[in-house]
Amino acid sequence: MGYLETAAQFYTEVAKTPEVGLCCVQSTPLQLPGLHVPEIMQEMNYGCGSTVHPTELGNEPTVLYVGVGGGLEALQFAYFSRRVAGVIAIDPVPEMRSAAAHNLKLAAESNAWFEPSFVEIRSGDAFNLPVPDASVDVVAQNCLFNIFEPADLDRALAEAYRVLKPGGRLQMSDPIATRQIPLHLQQDERLRAMCLSGAMTYEEYTQRMIANGFGQIEIRARRPYRLLDAPSYRLDAHLLLESLDSVAFKVPIPDDGACIFTGKTAIYAGKESVFDDRAGHILPRGLPAAVCDKTAAKLLALLPDECIVTPSTWHYQGDGCC
Repeated sequence: MGYLETAAQFYTEVAKTPEVGLCCVQSTPLQLPGLHVPEIMQEMNYGCGSTVHPTELGNEPTVLYVGVGGGLEALQFAYFSRRVAGVIAIDPVPEMRSAAAHNLKLAAESNAWFEPSFVEIRSGDAFNLPVPDASVDVVAQNCLFNIFEPADLDRALAEAYRVLKPGGRLQMSDPIATRQIPLHLQQDERLRAMCLSGAMTYEEYTQRMIANGFGQIEIRARRPYRLLDAPSYRLDAHLLLESLDSVAFKVPIPDDGACIFTGKTAIYAGKESVFDDRAGHILPRGLPAAVCDKTAAKLLALLPDECIVTPSTWHYQGDGCC
């Protein structure tokens, strides 16, 4: 079998028999008024983080969720889009679609606001999303795209870009590797299906998004995920995997390159009350302003003795000056 068939077989197995702790850093369901998550959904929470960011979900967006899993994040997204087919969930595995539909019916019993029709489950995959061009506000996936080999990842990102409205958001959570994963692990199809051997480095992952047209990327969280220990995985040294939650915006890429926000701030320490770089960045003296990594580097080059840039926090919630 090819690696995608191996992944489909693996997720057929865990759809039939939930494997609690498959992803050992499972996200805690959002604590929202009136939201009750069935236990089976939490058991089938096969994700490494969260793609559900409430600040991105105003005005009842249309959400396309790729890889429905047990239905947990589809339910969370439906909390913000309370209408028929407000959330469209795509999965190529029939058993996973069936399990998610069952779990969503259970959710309707304990959530008075929720109707199963709020989530429309469709057959499909990340390479052929069954929706028209520019038709959804949000595309989301959790712990799926890291399974893909590079060329297939490009296909999936291009397809997400196609279906997003201008200004729409690609909300993702995936493992990333702190260094290149050796070839013998990359070629292990079952480890790849388990989200343990297909991860790219942070630089490779973000550059793939930019190469597929996304002009702004915001890092919402970056944290330790799993350790591939040297003896078990035939490595020269231990290899740490991290979980990366990001939001990529379908906006034009600026002439000077995409904006990537990682939690940096710039602080002007010069003599004037305000510094204006004439490029859209106004810094009051002494006050930190959120900036993208590109702007941070430019400000340091422009004002080496009058500007302080704080390190990346790997957590960013918006309101930057770029």
